[in-house]
Amino acid sequence: MKLSRGDVLLMSFCTGLIVANIYYCQPLIILIAKDFNLSESYAGRMTYLTQAGYALGLFLLVPLGDMFERKKQILLTTSLSVLSLLLAAFAPNFLVLEIASVLIGASSIVPQLILPMAANLSSAENRGHTVGVIMSGLLIGILGSRALSGMVGYYWGWRTMFLIAAGICFLLLFLMFKRFPQSRPSFTGTYKKLMSSMFGYIKTEPVLRETSLINFLAFAVLSSFWTTMVLFLANPPFNFQSLQIGLFGIAGAAGALAAPLVGRLSDNKDPRKNILYGLVLQIISMAAFFFTGSHLFLFVIGIVLIDIGQQAIHVTNQTRIYALIPEARNRLNTIFMSVSFVGAASGSAIGLWLWDMGKWPLYCLGAAVVILVNICIYRFYGKKFNI
Repeated sequence: MKLSRGDVLLMSFCTGLIVANIYYCQPLIILIAKDFNLSESYAGRMTYLTQAGYALGLFLLVPLGDMFERKKQILLTTSLSVLSLLLAAFAPNFLVLEIASVLIGASSIVPQLILPMAANLSSAENRGHTVGVIMSGLLIGILGSRALSGMVGYYWGWRTMFLIAAGICFLLLFLMFKRFPQSRPSFTGTYKKLMSSMFGYIKTEPVLRETSLINFLAFAVLSSFWTTMVLFLANPPFNFQSLQIGLFGIAGAAGALAAPLVGRLSDNKDPRKNILYGLVLQIISMAAFFFTGSHLFLFVIGIVLIDIGQQAIHVTNQTRIYALIPEARNRLNTIFMSVSFVGAASGSAIGLWLWDMGKWPLYCLGAAVVILVNICIYRFYGKKFNI
């Protein structure tokens, strides 16, 4: 079976709505802190616990897509998302909310099951474009989730957002059941052999090592920004509410629009240069954030640049790993995305720490150092392995 344009758009739609589960909490930090009488930075733990849960789900569950029928796995995992979101909505204390956050992250891995499915069903010459379109849906879901949760939290409270998210996932279950194609697994061994095979790929595939390391640091930068910016905008001189903070997610929509273009460029003979362009955009964005002061024009420009840069890095890297070993795409994607979201969780935690140590200026300087390290890794792998 080959994917039609409608199939790709449907996968993009589902990917965006499910990945949004990970990010609803970010604009709600201030409201959750007030509800449970916590400091804002402590309530921010939710962000990296959700991302850590996502990394855990990626590592333990996504490889099963090479072993079991993917559609069935997608439906079962989405059902777990519904239950986890309901647990968050009715959490009686912050500890239960933290547990729910980990479960929400672990059960929101469905996009990483959809992407290999789409890659398998796409022709080689269109694979990058297909991945780019689906990644557009993913990024729109990420950015739209912040705007939506900020608005819902402001008017109806943070618990309502998790109830709405549970309802969305419940409706998606029926849509995916009706429309998603079935797939045949490519691995016939045991789960132990499946997991151990991944470590062999890490040893033998320098492209996998490079893309994973670069994505680790790129995700750390992006995630730390979206976590720390909530505290930046909620404090003087802005003193914004969750509604206003959430709206800044819309500014990053330019990154989503760039994804199909990046995907097409990634189908060319030398896609790796797109990564350097993305890293340069990230470092420029940090300069814009550092000099924002009390004027938001530079801040908005920085959001646009950091998200376009992230798309250039991520879509290019994901397209490159899908071209390595077709029969092991789920396992390669597991390594790649697990490392990426460990980076995201680490970035959120470090961003909150930098905020506590030196507020916004120290955060911007710290993130800039991480980007410069990433550029060094890019140059090192290019010279040593000529890739």
